[in-house]
Amino acid sequence: YERHLISWADRGFRSLKPANNARPLPLDVLFERVRSAHPDLTPTAVTVRSDEGAAVAIVAGQRTLYVDRYSGSLVGEASRGGVRKFMADLRAWHRWLAVEGDRRPLARAITGWSNFLFLFIVCSGFYLWFPRKWTWAQIRSVVIFNPGARGKARDFNWHNVIGSWCVVPLFIVVLSALPISFGWFNSLVYRAVGDTPPTPAGGGGGPEARPRTPRDTERSPGAVPATPTLSVDALLTRAESQVPGWRSVSLRVPAAGAPAVFTIDKGDGGQPHLRSTLTLNSRTGEMTRYESFGDLTLGRRIRNTMRFAHTGEVLGIPGQTVAGIVSAGGAVLAWTGLALALRRFRAWIGRRVRRADSARVPSAA
Repeated sequence: YERHLISWADRGFRSLKPANNARPLPLDVLFERVRSAHPDLTPTAVTVRSDEGAAVAIVAGQRTLYVDRYSGSLVGEASRGGVRKFMADLRAWHRWLAVEGDRRPLARAITGWSNFLFLFIVCSGFYLWFPRKWTWAQIRSVVIFNPGARGKARDFNWHNVIGSWCVVPLFIVVLSALPISFGWFNSLVYRAVGDTPPTPAGGGGGPEARPRTPRDTERSPGAVPATPTLSVDALLTRAESQVPGWRSVSLRVPAAGAPAVFTIDKGDGGQPHLRSTLTLNSRTGEMTRYESFGDLTLGRRIRNTMRFAHTGEVLGIPGQTVAGIVSAGGAVLAWTGLALALRRFRAWIGRRVRRADSARVPSAA
């Protein structure tokens, strides 16, 4: 729920629509307002949402400023602390145990191979759980909680019931993390369907292998953001008309004469099948390229879907909720699995002690 939590934290940054139903100010005017308030900053990217009350998000350097789309006043700035910092720290722990510097690749390898082993445990657990005889008595013990069970019986019941209900979505969550952890697995996804793997920007098949958006694209060395021949507002109007029902449109402000590349999203930001990319000639406004999800190669469609299947975002809030529940279920599976292993170990020690004691007792005459 990272994006939703950040959006909630920034919920106060809103545009106030005048009573006279005035139209939003042109983006070029909003850019000038930002430059006037912060002469040291140059707008480099902008995101507009279809919600009339949403503020326009303008990226300038490492800062994101929210501007009232009707008055042009600055209504706030995205904080680097609070919810954003908490989520960033949590993500760092999740991906590389919050390790910095030269030891990060080792930490990423640890989390990646741990996930790989977890995939083996999920698959082997399903095989061990699968009933040999399909009788109701056997199935009931592994699909329905027994509230009266205690001790080992409780651990066994919880382990099997949670595992049986979570195995399929948990398998998807764990499997879809492998391309993020390993470049070789990321390439395997493409080659499995006869596609050519892209060259990873960071060399790891990680988040950098996701579809690149205008916000992600690095500006060529020495390029300076400049207003294109056509106004940004005119280009935005053209982009908005391309995809009816859009919810957000993002643009990396192009250098003079460079193409204007828009990311148009009909979803909530985590649904690649609802996202498309439009490239316009910044001088004439003519479309030079339009790429929807269906236009991508099969390998890219699968890879993009896997990226957001890992968090459940591909199915929106319901998918994220399922992914969260089965992740919590995975923690219970680990706990009950360790508890069962510890009970078996203690029972094995007990048997050895009893056999040793029996061997020391002299036999009857």
